[in-house]
Amino acid sequence: MGEDQDVSVYDIDSSDPQHILIDRGGMTPSDIRQINELMASLGELRQAEEMLSEASRRYMRLNETDMRALHYLIVCAHQGMVATPGGISHHLRISSASTTKLLDRLERGEHIARAPHPTDRRALAISITPETHQAAMETVGRQQAKRFYAAARLAPAERDVVIRFLRDMAHEIAPKDEPWVQHPEG
Repeated sequence: MGEDQDVSVYDIDSSDPQHILIDRGGMTPSDIRQINELMASLGELRQAEEMLSEASRRYMRLNETDMRALHYLIVCAHQGMVATPGGISHHLRISSASTTKLLDRLERGEHIARAPHPTDRRALAISITPETHQAAMETVGRQQAKRFYAAARLAPAERDVVIRFLRDMAHEIAPKDEPWVQHPEG
């Protein structure tokens, strides 16, 4: 096969030609073609998200964790909530030490400000700077918000189907008690 030929990595017959992973019993060739197209569409979405994420990180000159932290701070600001290092740590699922390094890095870049917590003198309040907030909202935020329009174009019943599908797929692929997940060394 030539290098320039398109290979569909989402085609089930290419990925599982011996039917080891997926039982296709009771499925018509039309069903399989449509499911392949659905999986390819999910791949296109994932690729678009990765491209947007990479572009936003380059634009903001930050890494993925930094961007997730700033998004969290924007949401806290919009909801009138005081963000704390502990809240950031919990949201990002990182250690306190990693959170401190993250906050130091963001503060050096003038993306955040630290201040005394308004009600808990043992804690700090973390806020995004107005300049970073505005830059994020007018670029990355505006682009991410376009997802809303795609969802709005669906009828309510169609949205219910998509919600059910996405939740079901997330449930199906989420690592649970598989031994290879628990013990990756083999």
